[in-house]
Amino acid sequence: MADSSNLKSDALLEQMKHHLASDAGKEITKKIGLVYQIHIAPQKLGFDEVVYTVDLKKGEVTKGPYEGGKPDASFSFKDEDFVKVALGKMNPQIAFMRGAMKVKGSLSAAQKFTPDIFPKPSKL
Repeated sequence: MADSSNLKSDALLEQMKHHLASDAGKEITKKIGLVYQIHIAPQKLGFDEVVYTVDLKKGEVTKGPYEGGKPDASFSFKDEDFVKVALGKMNPQIAFMRGAMKVKGSLSAAQKFTPDIFPKPSKL
């Protein structure tokens, strides 16, 4: 098994937990109200994936598959592509067309998955 503790996405999703607890995060939760499951692979889609649930109904980010039924949409990314999309450096539609992102579930729910739902990164 690959060491998934060195994914760049881990830090980003950790920041998102705090972001969703803020007032700005609560607005996003109110506006979107969907559940996303994100599969992040260190190198190659489908291998050694780490699964996160971004619940924009409750405003939570948890590690592991969604346990409240089926998520509205599921995404598969390589770690670096997820970071690019989350930071707004890659358009999610372009990522999808290039095969950098795979989507299962509702496409209308998937289209609400934009960089706007992520916290703005502090100066790196």
